[in-house]
Parts: sequence; structure tokens; C-alpha cells
Amino acid sequence: MKTRVIAVNPKKPQIKKIDQCVSILRKGGLVAFPTETVYGLGADGLNPKAIKKIFQAKNRPSDNPLIFHISNKKDVKKYTKDIPATAEKLIEKFWPGPLTLILKKSSIIPKIATGGLNTIAIRMPSHKIALSLINSLGNPIVAPSANLFGKPSPTLAKHVLSDLDGKIDAVIDGRNSVIGIESTILDLTTKTPTILRPGKISYEELKNLLKKVKYHPSLLGKKSKLLKVKSPGMKYKHYSPNAKIILVEGSTKNTQKKIHELIKKFQQQKKLIGIINNKNIKKTPFVKFKFIGTTKNLIASNLYKSFRELDDQKVDVIIMREIDTSNLGFAIMNRLRKAASEIVSA
Repeated sequence: MKTRVIAVNPKKPQIKKIDQCVSILRKGGLVAFPTETVYGLGADGLNPKAIKKIFQAKNRPSDNPLIFHISNKKDVKKYTKDIPATAEKLIEKFWPGPLTLILKKSSIIPKIATGGLNTIAIRMPSHKIALSLINSLGNPIVAPSANLFGKPSPTLAKHVLSDLDGKIDAVIDGRNSVIGIESTILDLTTKTPTILRPGKISYEELKNLLKKVKYHPSLLGKKSKLLKVKSPGMKYKHYSPNAKIILVEGSTKNTQKKIHELIKKFQQQKKLIGIINNKNIKKTPFVKFKFIGTTKNLIASNLYKSFRELDDQKVDVIIMREIDTSNLGFAIMNRLRKAASEIVSA
């Protein structure tokens, strides 16, 4: 299979190009496309055979549910049932945008997309290309991140091609995904709304609107058996580059000292080291530096991109220290802990 690259203007998507991609989806093919969070690997959400191809292309476990993307708030009633008033409040506030809701699914939703569960993960993206594609298809598009399972999510079309070239029909090049990490996932089928995956929409924002909201225990470091999961990103190791990631946690003074010790150790082993977001390390042999931003928005936007760029430079080890976990910081740290091969306390 030869993967086509179709460049589309993210501000004014060209209808003819969108129609080319819709034609592929209607035939049961796979099209990667940009959203405001990351690039998604799309299939017709009501076509079980097409959905199966997603799992095959990504090497994704079949018990890992997918997210349904819609282009109109009203469509949520077609694909879910027993919608609580809480959902309506959240939809009004945060859609279109990076918030995925877990609701009871309607009977027309294929079981293969939900891991056999009676719930559905659903959201309305804000990216114009994504909305145009979904609207033109006339069905929801089911789309996990457009990467090989476990690898960093793609924020550029070239990242998609790096993992999936020859495995999917087409990728829409709509430039970069601005947010850079996946959507927040909130379970509304529990007594208290429960965050299953943190993202751009933070705990603080949700609590301000709902008053009652909690994190799933697994996000707080508590051990719990995850035999069946309602959300992507809960059960398996994710977001990892080829290089080994070491996350250093602790006070700024202590983490600086620990990072210096690690650099010395790996230099002695002749390992090529990547340092992310640390300006306080002097330039030294065997070290590649990647400064990705001073704000949490910038760090999130550039995180996966930096992983892939350091992989391209053939580094053996990537070292990054923890950041403050308030607001978006919690989601960033969630991704770092998921990606890390080793977490070091300084």
C-alpha cells in the first residue's frame, strides 16, 4: 500500500481534497488527520471492518477502546443514551474542544470500537479539518492517535509517516497540532465524574464547573487492577520514544545535582544523552539539548515532537525533570511517567 499525502489548508480546508479523503473512508480505508490535540488515525465509526484495520495498522491491543469524533453537538444523542445533565453542561462549556466524555453507548455503535463495553468515548474536536472531514462523511470518525502503539503521539504529518507509511491509505498534512497532547477523558457513568486521562481541560476547570470531580486512582499512583478499561491510555505503556527516558523528580536544587550525576554516568558509558528543558547544564560532549518552552502550553505542544527529534539524533537516553502538576502540568507529568523507563527521586 502506498500512503498518499494530501496537503489541506487548516484554516480553509479545500472541499475537493476533503472529498478525496471521505471517499477513502467510505470504502473502508484509513485516513490520518490533524486535530487540535494530536493527529488521529481515522476510520468510519460505523464500519467494523474498517475499525479492525486501525488495530492492525497500529499493533493496538483489541481491549483498548477508541474515541468517536463527531462534528455536531446534537449528534451525541445518536450514539449515546441516558445522557446525564452533567454531560449537557460540559458539552455546552467545552465542545468543540479537547474533552472526551464516557457515556452509555447506543446500539448502533460497533463493539469492536469499545472493547466490548457498553460505554463509548466521544468528543467533538475544534480543528477545522477534522470537523470538515466528519461532517462530509456523515458518520462519526473513530480515531486513536496516528502512531504505532506505545510510541509518542504525532503532532505533524511527518510523524505519522514515520510510523505508518505504507500501512494506511492517506494522511492529511494540516500542519502542526497546537495542543500537542491527547484530550482529557472524563467518565460520566460513575457516581462522581472521574478523570480517566488528564489533558488540556484540567481538573481545576472541571471542578469549577461541576463542583464534584475526581481522578481515577491509577492516576494518583494507587495500584488497581485494570482488567477492562473505558478509556485509552490507562492500561498500557504509552508515549515512549526509542531512547530510554529517565524522569528526575524532586526539588530544583536536588534534581540539578542528580541530572549532573546521570550525565557523568552515561558519558563514561559513551552514551549519547538528550536533555529536555534544562538550561542550567553546561554544553558538554555526548549531550544534545532540547529546550521546548517556559510555559506549560509550550511544553505540552512540543513534548512528543522533542522525543521524536531526539530519536532522529540517535540519542540513547533522554533526561527530563518533573514540572509543577497544577492545571496542565498534571497531564504533562502523566505522559512523562507513562513514557519513562525509569523514575529517579532526587
